[in-house]
Amino acid sequence: MTACLCIHGFTGSPMEVEPLAEYIQKHTNWECAIPTLPGHGNELSLKGIMYNEWIQHAEEALKDLLKRHEIVYVVGFSMGGLIASYLATKFPIKKLILLSAAAYYVNFAQLHQDIRIICADFFKGRIRENEQYNRYMNKIKSTPLAATIQFRKLVQYVKPLLANIHVPTLIAQGEKDGIVPLKSASYIYNTIRAENKKMICVEESKHLICHCEKRETLFQEIITFLEEPS
Repeated sequence: MTACLCIHGFTGSPMEVEPLAEYIQKHTNWECAIPTLPGHGNELSLKGIMYNEWIQHAEEALKDLLKRHEIVYVVGFSMGGLIASYLATKFPIKKLILLSAAAYYVNFAQLHQDIRIICADFFKGRIRENEQYNRYMNKIKSTPLAATIQFRKLVQYVKPLLANIHVPTLIAQGEKDGIVPLKSASYIYNTIRAENKKMICVEESKHLICHCEKRETLFQEIITFLEEPS
């Protein structure tokens, strides 16, 4: 039996990776698990949560799958990509999928472009209809500074471990991601030591890569990568 662990990002929820999990379940007989990291979900409660709690929660979910399945793949989105990378160095997973993985964060050039669009919508009286604005504001209002510091600590903790990744790895990055710059994907690709590794740049995709217009093409590439012989 085969299973796939999908890990969402910082201040996110399973919604971020659900389209991929649903696609996998529709086209395979694999089990998909999407744990909600401590303090995350539809209602954020991040105060007092340490970064190691996010890692430990993902570890427990992975251990459960490893007990019940011969083959386990791990998918990580954004901060979840860093947690997934950590798991790949500690547990016998078969393959690793990194989506918009946040080894670096804040793409200033794309963020500037997004802000220009937000400002244009503001002056046209359409600010409440701007999805980017609503997402940014919701996260700013519900994210304590201490939680952001914990996120940065997690990145600092995991980045030195990337060179220990040897499992086959697929890295996908949105071309217009305003949160994670393309150099993050390039850095991970050049740092990991997997013999079988592949990087995909998804045109027009912003940060939520599993919700982009070209998601089905991306999902098919992911399944193809996971199913092909190592």
